[in-house]
Amino acid sequence: MFHTDDTTAYAVPFRIDRTGAPRRYDLVNIGPEPVDAVTLTHLGTGYSPPLAVRRLEPGRHLALAVFGAGNEDTGVVIVRWKRPTGTEYLWRMSLV
Repeated sequence: MFHTDDTTAYAVPFRIDRTGAPRRYDLVNIGPEPVDAVTLTHLGTGYSPPLAVRRLEPGRHLALAVFGAGNEDTGVVIVRWKRPTGTEYLWRMSLV
């Protein structure tokens, strides 16, 4: 059965600060609400330890360090979080 949802689209509540790339990326919560159960999983060249935080308040950031990757290397980070409603979201963030 096909299900339709009449709710408004939900914008990804994050901005990526790449000032420190390729070694550091800051995930900033630019949304109006806190996000819960935030996890970051790196896929690609180099190594980045998995990160998890219980809550990321609006205006706060989470720093992701990537070791062993050069300027020309690519990769992605899978960002997973829950809204205060408990709804879970995934976002694929490019490191380039």
